[in-house]
This record gives sequence, structure tokens and C-alpha cells, in this order.
Amino acid sequence: MKMGKKAKKGNSGFDDNGYKKNVTSQVTDGTGKFKKSFKHHKNSDSQAPVIRKQIEPETAKYFSEIANLFESQGVDMEERSVICGNALEEARGKEFELATDYIISNTLQTLLDGCNLDNLCSFLRGCANIFPAIAMDRSGSHVAETAFKSLARHVQDTEAYTIIEETLKMICKVIVVNPLDLMCNCYGSHVLRSLLCLCKGVPLDSPEFHGAKGSKVLAERLNLKVSHLDGNDSQHLQQGFPSLLKFLVSGMMNCTKEDMKTLQVDQYSSLVLQTALKLLAGNDQELLHIIPVLLGCNKENLAEGRFIDMIIAGETVESMKEPAFSHLMEVILEVAPESLYNDMLIKLLKNSLFELSSHPCGNFVVQALISHARTKDQMELIWEELGLKFADLLGMGRSGVIASLIAACQRLQTHEYKCCEALATAVGSKNETSKFIVPRILFLDSYFSYEDKSSWSWPGGAKMHVMGSLILQAIFKFQSEWIQPYILSVTSMDAEHVLEAAQDTRGARVIESFLASNASTKQKRRLVVKLRGHFGELAMNLSGSFTVERCFDAGNLSLREAIASELLAVRTELSKTKQGPHLLRTLDIDRYATKPDQWRSKQASKQSAYNDFFVAFGSSESKSTKSNKLYNASMDTAEHEELNIKKDIDGSLTSTSVVDDISSEKKGRKKRKRDVASEDAVGSNKAIEKAVKNFLSSSTPDKKRHNASKQRLKI
Repeated sequence: MKMGKKAKKGNSGFDDNGYKKNVTSQVTDGTGKFKKSFKHHKNSDSQAPVIRKQIEPETAKYFSEIANLFESQGVDMEERSVICGNALEEARGKEFELATDYIISNTLQTLLDGCNLDNLCSFLRGCANIFPAIAMDRSGSHVAETAFKSLARHVQDTEAYTIIEETLKMICKVIVVNPLDLMCNCYGSHVLRSLLCLCKGVPLDSPEFHGAKGSKVLAERLNLKVSHLDGNDSQHLQQGFPSLLKFLVSGMMNCTKEDMKTLQVDQYSSLVLQTALKLLAGNDQELLHIIPVLLGCNKENLAEGRFIDMIIAGETVESMKEPAFSHLMEVILEVAPESLYNDMLIKLLKNSLFELSSHPCGNFVVQALISHARTKDQMELIWEELGLKFADLLGMGRSGVIASLIAACQRLQTHEYKCCEALATAVGSKNETSKFIVPRILFLDSYFSYEDKSSWSWPGGAKMHVMGSLILQAIFKFQSEWIQPYILSVTSMDAEHVLEAAQDTRGARVIESFLASNASTKQKRRLVVKLRGHFGELAMNLSGSFTVERCFDAGNLSLREAIASELLAVRTELSKTKQGPHLLRTLDIDRYATKPDQWRSKQASKQSAYNDFFVAFGSSESKSTKSNKLYNASMDTAEHEELNIKKDIDGSLTSTSVVDDISSEKKGRKKRKRDVASEDAVGSNKAIEKAVKNFLSSSTPDKKRHNASKQRLKI
């Protein structure tokens, strides 16, 4: 950490040397303005303002010399710990003044980072009574965060557990006396969230508990990723302090009940409450008590076992249109126990879903509600309000609600056909052919913003729609009999439009999802041939290389050879790219270049082995057709298994050929003519046996492909 931080010019509250002027002040809000202390608090036990004393010149000089010493890099590790301990002893009784000083606070952070546990805990106990004031200061908040991070490094030490717990308990007792201002402060709220994480035992910088990225939340809602709160990600948990976490959260709730309306709509307190709820995920007993309080339910209802009071419904729904409360409601719906979720759906949100879906903030609450529906009955209630509103929602730009509906119907195996039908109707009319469906969904905003929709055409060069791409990816996971209009549409696209889609990351994902669907092989090849002549160009792009590989898998021998010949023409350039070596190796381009006849025979044997396997054991496609059921949640697993079987067969044949080549070179005997086809046929029989064993023993997706996929843009 750089120690020579200079004060900003003209910053009020600092003199020419960068130290605070000799003033008696209340806690500042970090912007140089005086903070109206406890402005939200209505109780009479407000804490007295913290008076900041002047730092003595000798003390300022001492810490300046410490900073210079560390910056000179002239201190070894053993001396550093001793110096840090001595300096923190010097800070005793002056913790608030030093921590909130713009310059000295940096030195203090260095000392807390390098001291031993005893000195660290001693410092925190010394400032426990004024810890909220330190945490709410711009400079002091960094000192508090550094102290917590240093504590986190020691929690795994069983001998240190007790002293750390006692230290944190002192701080928590002070916070719960009056947590409101700390929760509503931009600096204090961040410190408080770190303290909650420390008590739970999760990393302090964990993005999942400091606000997950939108892309992660979206992936979870669309069944693309398991929720990071399932099991509270126990593999990343460290030693925690569960009793302190419960004490801190319940203390905050009890003290702020009267101010819950303020907390609901405040940006910073909302973040604190979101973190607390995520950390308590799975603890149904605590959540059943906390969530009704957050929603403003009264004590009498809670005592009678009634979680949600219908009297508050109208006011609460209106609050969900506020950004802070809409974010909080998303987390509430995510972690709520099933009984409470059902109560919120029926008593709080029913008959308001379309109204909320139409709102820029409220629609995210509806997305969360849909994504965390547990039963078909719950989805039935949701479908009654939104099932006939697809066109309206897409016209308002609420495609996220539609995507969540489709994903939830897949997950719960209900209303699948109605979803497909409603979406197709929303982007077209009964008088139009199906060919326009996929292009219009790929360019949702363009289509719905077009005044004369009947004359809309493919907007060349425009970026394809993120949610439109995700919706189509979900659609192609349904049973083929229910998505025939979509299959007809994608296979009817003009060749130049197919190429443009393949060159767009979002469009490429749609093409790949179609090629991975249970549409017929003939339908898939009808699309693949439209990319002929452009496979080399596509392979040069990271996203396009995945599309090329999918096309290769879907193609017959002549199509595969066409792809191989195009990649061979750009082999030198392709091998220099990040994805090139993997693609060249997977498609066996080197063999195609040196032994084309053997490559053809090997590809024919692979396909034969693959077909033989599914003749014997059946495919997910044939089984699904016989059962005449729509896509269900297990379809994803079936696709992975089918891909793994194919890779096992490919790998077995590849290793057989390689071993044969090496063996013939080592022997150095007279060349003998070999029947390559016969040899590969023997290899294919072994491959089938190996594939069956691998399939029965494991269905783990191919790791290389899986890891490489992480490099791609998912949305």
C-alpha cells in the first residue's frame, strides 16, 4: 500500500500539512460536510455525537516517521511485527482521531495488516465504543475493513477463536444499540456487511454476498447455473461465529422495526439487509421471523403464526417499484422458506403481477418470484396473470419476465407447450408463416420498436438481443414436436443471415442450441450447409470455433470433410489463436492433411460406432418421442451424457489409431498393407465397450469443453 497519500487541495477540514484542523466536530459523512447524527432515529436513546480531538504534533510526527520507514523497505518481517505492535500501543486512546485522519489512516491500515493477533484485538477493543463513528467515516471505514480482513486470516486458528469472538462481541454489542445510521451510511454499510460475512465465515470480498453480478443472477434464473445460495456454498465457508451472526442480525431487526419503511427504500440499508438474508439462507427458523418484519408485518400477526398481513399488500407492492426495495424483494423471494413464499404469492403479489412486470424496477421482483416458484400450483397462479401477456411484456421491453417464465415452466414441467405457442404468437400472427419467428426474437428491440411490424426485415449489422438469444436457447431445449415452428424458422433463414448470426456471439449460441436440440439430423444439416465456405472464417473467432465444432458433430461425412478442408486452408493462422489448437486436434485436421483416406474411414467408423451404441441402448431423442412428453429438467443431463458417449467413442478410436501408428514406427519392420477400414472396425467395437463402461460409471461433462466454454460470453 502506498503510504505517501497527499491531501486534496481545498478539502475542508484539513490544514496545509494534510491533517485535520483543530475543530470540535460531529462525525462527518466523508464528504467534508457535517453529518446530521442519527437523523432517522426516532427513539430517545440516541447516542451522543462523537467529539474529535486534535492530533498532537508529536503523534503526527511519530506516525509520519513510521510511514516513511515502511516505505523505505528497510524493515524485515520480524521487526515489522514488533514495530506495528509498538505503534498500535502508541495509538491507544487516540484510535478515533487517527483512524479518521486522511493521511494517518493509511499508516494505521499498514500497522493493522502487519501486527500480531493480540495487538490487533487490543486495538479493536480499544475503539469498540466508537466503532460506528469510525466505520461511517471515509478514511475510518478503510481502517475498519483492514482490521476485519486481518482478523479473518486468524479465524482458522483454534487457539485464536475465543479472543476473536470476544473482540467481535464487544463491537456487535455497540452496533445493535443504534444500527440505523450505520446501515444507511455509504461507508458504514459496507463495513457492516463485512462484519456479517466475518461472522458467517465467508470471504469478506465474496461477490455473492456483496451483490452478485447481474449475469450470475440471470444464469441462475434461466437454469444455466445452480444458485450460489444453495447450501450457502459450504465449500467456501471458513470458521465462523454463528451465535454472533444471529445476535447481530436479530439486534438490528429489533432496533429498527419502527424505521422499516426507511430501511426498505434506502440504497445502503437495503444492501445490508440483502447480505444478512443471503447469509441466513437455509436457516428457515430465522428467516420466518426476519422476513415478515422486513415487509412491515406487525407483532400480533407474527405471534398468531400469520406471516403476511394482507392489509400491507397495496403499500408494499408500491414500494417494490423503488430500486432499493425491489433488490431486497428479489433476495427475500430467493431465500424465503416455501410456506412463506406461498404466503407472499397469494396474499402479497397475486393480482399485481402484470402491474409489477410493467414497471422498470418491479419487473425484477416478478422475475425472482417466477424463478423461485416451487410447485406447479404456484406456476399456475403466475401463468393465469401473465400467460396471455407475452406480446404486451415484449412490447414494453420486459423480455426478462418472459425468459424467466419459459425457464420455470421447463424446470417444473408445466405449461411447456403453452409457452412455445404464446411466444410464437407474440412475435407474429396466424396469417404469417413461421419463418419470421427466430429472426424477430433475435432482434426483439428492433422488431417491437418498428412501427409497421408487418414490413420489418432483418436489420443487417445490428447487434442481436441478449434476452432474445437466451429465450431461443431455452426454447430449443423443449421437445421437438412442440417447437416445430421455431425449427422451421431457423432452417428457413437465408444463408447470409445464418452467417451473420454465427458471427455474433449471441446468435452463435442460438445456432449451437439448435444443433444440440432433439430436432432431426436432416433439419440440423439443412442449417449447417448454409455455412459452407465460411467455416475457416468462423473458426478464427473464439465463439465461432464452438459453432464449427457443433456443425462438425451434426454433419454427415461429406459435410465433415468440407469443414476439415476449410480448416486445413487456414491451419497455420488458426493454430496461433487461443482456440485453434483444440479445434484442430478435436477435428483431427493433421490426419486429414497427411492421411485423408484414413481420416475418412475413421470418421465413418466413429459415426458407425455412435449409431451402434444408440441402437443398443437408445437415445434421449427416441425415448422422449416415445414418451410423448415435453422437455424436462433431466434433458440437460441427457444431452451431456450423449455428448460424453460420443467423445468417449471418438477418444477410443483416436487412441487406437495413435497407438497403432507409434507401434508400427517402433517395430521398423517391412511395410505391410493394412486394411484400414477393418482395423478401425475392430477399434470401434472396443470403443463401444469402453463408452458403455464410461457411461455407466460416470456422466461428468467433458472438462476441456466445459472450461473452454467459460471463456465465452454466456449472454
